[in-house]
Amino acid sequence: MPFRYRLQKVLDFRINQKEEQRMKVQKAQQAVYQAEQDIKKNEQDILNTKQGMRTADPMMYESYDNYLRFLWKKAEELEAKRQELQQKLDIEVAKLVKCEQAVKVLEKHKEKSKEIYLAEEKAAELKQFSELGVTRFFKQAQERAIEDEMQESLEHNTES
Repeated sequence: MPFRYRLQKVLDFRINQKEEQRMKVQKAQQAVYQAEQDIKKNEQDILNTKQGMRTADPMMYESYDNYLRFLWKKAEELEAKRQELQQKLDIEVAKLVKCEQAVKVLEKHKEKSKEIYLAEEKAAELKQFSELGVTRFFKQAQERAIEDEMQESLEHNTES
């Protein structure tokens, strides 16, 4: 009879949970990456605006100042958003680690259960072979005893 792990459904469920959590982590990483790209784009816009301000007409300085204030405020908002997304990513990674640990625990338990099962199967097989050996030994001993009796009776009959 092949080994059948009694908690296989639980193990499969936890493996599925781990894979789902891995997907959530990937989405969170993508969101953090996108936020970082938005921050870089905003920083580039700030640099371009400062560069444009140097060559602009003095009457446009106020507009450039207003736009720069808007970009700096946007930079603060983008950084806050990135930090929030990073915290979510950290939480999702912690959940993934817990899922992986749960799977590892069950996989170790499965391996130990399989080892115990194989040891029990081997012991049962050895016991069966031992019983067969004992049975064969007694059968051979009986056959020898019968042969010895027959030989004695033949010798006894030939002597008489």
